[in-house]
Amino acid sequence: MAPRFILGPIPGGVVALGFVSLCMDLSSEMIHSLLPVFMVSVLGAGALAVGVVEGVAEATAAVTKLFSGVLSDWIGRRKPLILAGYGLAALTKPLFPLATSVPTVLLARFLDRIGKGIRGAPRDAIVADLTPEHLRGAAYGLRQSMDTAGAFAGPLLAMAVMAASGGDYRLVFWIATVPAVAAVALILFAVHEPVVPKPVVGGPAERRRFPIHRAELRRLGGVYWLVVAVASALTLARFSEAFLLLRAQDTGLPDPLVPLVLVVMNLVYAASAYPLGHLSDRLGHRGLLVGGILLLIAADAVLAAAGTPGLALCGAALWGLHMGATQGLLSALVAGAVPADLRGTAFGLYNLAGGATLFLASAAAGLLWQAVGPAATFLAGGAFAALSLAGVLALDRAGGGRTRGRF
Repeated sequence: MAPRFILGPIPGGVVALGFVSLCMDLSSEMIHSLLPVFMVSVLGAGALAVGVVEGVAEATAAVTKLFSGVLSDWIGRRKPLILAGYGLAALTKPLFPLATSVPTVLLARFLDRIGKGIRGAPRDAIVADLTPEHLRGAAYGLRQSMDTAGAFAGPLLAMAVMAASGGDYRLVFWIATVPAVAAVALILFAVHEPVVPKPVVGGPAERRRFPIHRAELRRLGGVYWLVVAVASALTLARFSEAFLLLRAQDTGLPDPLVPLVLVVMNLVYAASAYPLGHLSDRLGHRGLLVGGILLLIAADAVLAAAGTPGLALCGAALWGLHMGATQGLLSALVAGAVPADLRGTAFGLYNLAGGATLFLASAAAGLLWQAVGPAATFLAGGAFAALSLAGVLALDRAGGGRTRGRF
């Protein structure tokens, strides 16, 4: 019999959202695992163009997450926004197989990431709405594990279709529309939301302030802003995963097998996120966060030195273990640091900060790749990771250990 924590306490709504994420990531990663190579090999783009497209796409998602998170707090509803976000992503999937130029890919990624932005903060907030605090590390880890299961199944399916079709990128992209539609159907029929609390601000007659009002932002508290600062510093060290794919191609991995990099990364990510999230609920967060940053430094070192496809895959595996150790944990920290009625806003601001830094990191990675070379790109990532590690340790010391329970 499986241990009790594996399935028992996790709310059904969280499990349903996990399946939604699995389907949409299966769809998205079928496309994204081939998109950088498609842009370079078929459309004639350079590494800088790949970096700009990925950076713009993720920054767009981050900005949209802020507004959707604020709106979900304001109206007290999460599901309509989650449905709208996944629905838009499903509708834009056909643009990828129809693309004949880099601007068309940019448009497709832009619209797809708007959908991601609309759903992101309300989805992260509803997980906390549904889950008691002592299980949030496990709940976020489970949703992330299921999301990532789709993320490694997608490249596997993409490789199978590429092999069967003789390298037909556009056929892969068309097939990817099917699980996206399934994700929307699951939201409609399997996801139900609780009522988001609306506390009285100053009395029964006083109206609820807009969530990004200055007084409301003060309610988020210092611990929350500390988490945002640490996460943003870490994001500078972790540019777009498109560069993992380009690194694998650079080491000699054949184009039809390039998606194997994301298969390996996401397999490790999926396998580790839930158990490590559960572990953080029991043992605390600081040690796991520090360990996750050390794993990113190791991944960057291996990828910088990689001269063979095998080393590139090892670096991708370490990257995935880093993600499993940090991403769900940071979400749980955000959820636990803020009032329940401001969770959407909190996740929106958190993702906005992360998206802005990811745009800078991806653009810089593309510039370094073209100007100096692949090794310099990953060495710079490792240096930023070391700086974020120093920041975590310094913040912990500055707090006299008071932040230890949260970090």
